[in-house]
Amino acid sequence: MKTDDLVALLAAGPVAAPRRAASRRLWLALAVGVPLSLAIMFVGYGPRRDLLAVLFWPMFWVKLLFPLAIAGAAFVMAQRLARPGVPVRRAWIGAALPVLAIWMLAVVAWIDAPQEARMPSLMGQTWRVCTASIALMALPVFAGAMAALRSLAPTRPALAGAAAGALAGGVGAAVYALHCPELSAPFIAVWYVSGIAVPVLVGALLGRRLLRW
Repeated sequence: MKTDDLVALLAAGPVAAPRRAASRRLWLALAVGVPLSLAIMFVGYGPRRDLLAVLFWPMFWVKLLFPLAIAGAAFVMAQRLARPGVPVRRAWIGAALPVLAIWMLAVVAWIDAPQEARMPSLMGQTWRVCTASIALMALPVFAGAMAALRSLAPTRPALAGAAAGALAGGVGAAVYALHCPELSAPFIAVWYVSGIAVPVLVGALLGRRLLRW
C-alpha cells in the first residue's frame, strides 16, 4: 500500500478493515506457492526412491520438521509485521530455536563421530546443490508472500521481507527434504540452514524497496 492511497483511505472516513486480512493473504500465498514448490521438486528432482522406508527414521522427521517450525514462526512474524503498530513479540524466538536445536544436534553428532567420518557427514554427496535447490523451491512461496505483504502495510519493510524469506525458506527446505538423500545432522545444520538463509537475506534486501510505502 502506498502512502497516498493510505491518506486517501483515511480521508474517506472510518472504514472497517477485514478481519485477519494479513493472515488470509499469506495463506493464499501458501496455497498457490506450495503446490508450485512441490511441482518443481517432483518434475525437476523427483522424490527419493526409499521415501516410504525413511518415514520410519527419526532423522528424516528432524530434517522435515525443523524447517517447517521455522516456516510456522515466520508466518506469525510476517502477518504481524504486515500491520502497523503490531509487535512481533517473541515470534522471532520461534524461528531461531529450531536453528539452535539442529546446530546443537550437529555438534553432538560431530563429536561422537569417528575422525574419518566427520567431513563426509558434513559434506554428504549433495552439498554443491543443496543450498541452491532449497532457494529454488522457496521461490514460489517467496514471490507469493512478498506480493501479499506488498498489498498490506508493513512499517518495517526489511524485517517483513526477511520474515517472508524465512517462511519461504522453511517451506522450500521441507519440500526439498522429500528428495534429499542426506540424513546427517551436520549436513542439515550447515546446508539446510544456508538454503533457508538465502531467501531471508534476499527478502530483507528486496523488502527495503518493494515493501516501502
